[in-house]
Amino acid sequence: MTLMEQTRDLILRSQSGDLDARSILVEQNLPLVASIVRRFLYRGFEYDDLFQVGALGLIKAIQDFDLEYNVRFSTYAVPKIIGEIKRYIRESSMIRISRSLRELASRAIGAKDHLANELGRSPTISELATYLNVSREELVTALDAVAPVQYLHDTIYEGDGDRLELEDLLSVEDNEQQMLLKNALKNLDPQSRRIVLLRYFAEKSQTEVAKVLGISQAQVSRIEQRIVRELRHEI
Repeated sequence: MTLMEQTRDLILRSQSGDLDARSILVEQNLPLVASIVRRFLYRGFEYDDLFQVGALGLIKAIQDFDLEYNVRFSTYAVPKIIGEIKRYIRESSMIRISRSLRELASRAIGAKDHLANELGRSPTISELATYLNVSREELVTALDAVAPVQYLHDTIYEGDGDRLELEDLLSVEDNEQQMLLKNALKNLDPQSRRIVLLRYFAEKSQTEVAKVLGISQAQVSRIEQRIVRELRHEI
């Protein structure tokens, strides 16, 4: 019996109520949970808490997996685990955000107003990070921690029958918006800039971009969401 066949046998037994089979499956896939949890660290949440939530997502994947799917169980389980962790982060209160992240976000908000008065415009992420003597990554993480989760299909304007989604902002025809976008793209690191070009100009899917860059689709999704937050701030 191949490994895939053994896994499917364990899933069938688990779905039939065999707790021993479920325990074996969970134990076998805990390293997968751990690798996913590491992607969500530095957001003000404890590793153990995220790990427990990820393990819950794994158990749900075991119960929901359709044995008629012609896919590996791990392929099915990854988005389930990620979804459970994202839901937990989204629904958790501000109290769970670490003090250091809250303090940095608060300093950044104050610094933004100060720099806006000096520059006569809203400062960029890079300018804010330099002023606060922190890295861009630290600053984005702090601002992300105290902000609601943003998605590409979030509505950022709606009125008079028109609706503008965040994704639309990345493909506008207006010359002024194009200029703003072009300047904002210059501040991105090479990998992030390439992802934007592949996703919104070459119109490739996240899976296609992942293959080009040699990373996972989940990594592309995570980087893309960070890029959108940075572009929104700078534009």
